[in-house]
Amino acid sequence: MPGEDDVVTYHVTNGVAIVTMNRPQYRNAQNSAMTYALDAAFTHAVDDDDVRVIVLRGSGEHFSAGHDIGTPGRDHDAHYDNRAVLWWDHLGRAAGDQRFARETEVYLGMCRRWREIPKPVVAMVHGACIAGGLMLAWVCDLIVAADDAFFSDPVLRMGIPGVEYFAHPWVLGTRFAKEILYTGDRFTAQRAYEVGMVSRVVPRAGLEEETMALASRIAAMPQFGLALTKRSVNQCEDQMGLRSGMDAVFGLHHFAHAHNAEVGVGSLGGVDLAAMKTSTATPDVGESVSTC
Repeated sequence: MPGEDDVVTYHVTNGVAIVTMNRPQYRNAQNSAMTYALDAAFTHAVDDDDVRVIVLRGSGEHFSAGHDIGTPGRDHDAHYDNRAVLWWDHLGRAAGDQRFARETEVYLGMCRRWREIPKPVVAMVHGACIAGGLMLAWVCDLIVAADDAFFSDPVLRMGIPGVEYFAHPWVLGTRFAKEILYTGDRFTAQRAYEVGMVSRVVPRAGLEEETMALASRIAAMPQFGLALTKRSVNQCEDQMGLRSGMDAVFGLHHFAHAHNAEVGVGSLGGVDLAAMKTSTATPDVGESVSTC
């Protein structure tokens, strides 16, 4: 079984697989090691006939402060075998070729892969859920948020139109999506509930109990029926343009990276970890967000 030093831990209780991001010292900033560990955990849960529902959570004070752009464990140049897309490895590639290859696999590809998990997935969110953290929450079927949870996608500060898994108009509505993208401001769990992004808001002290109770109720339903229902809703969402829209925005996302690099400010628009910490007005969040 996984140990406390693993970047992702996994255990099963009463038919519910609990997948925990486990880099609390970095507010669960997502490096490649975490991404592939999450994928391995989700795959194991899908293959385990005793698992009926999956719960995704973060250890420590926050769900996830986003993609890793500055921790000692950042592994941008590490090699992992592609699982999400049939594309060449990013290592040995240059400039936009490298960025496109890596983000196609590790960010957009993995999130799409996880969205198609045939078992219900519930996100249990507390504290920060920023940029790449939003992506992880959005691929889940339901989101149960603590009343201390807050959300944001501030990457427009880098000159980039949102994170790679661009589900904003579908999960937030067009006008609120524009507001949070244009301003980079964070929004509360209650506001997320009001716009339909969050399923439930509960006191922080009762977050685990409420999430597990919901997961247990879902676990009692017919498994194949749940899988077909999930596919039905996802297919309808795709018919409403989610997948094709996301493809279009992913191209714009990389055009923004290329523009930043061409004007000489780096692919992140000259924004570094310290600047993101300041701009998101979350001095306790620590390792902040990125889309790269």
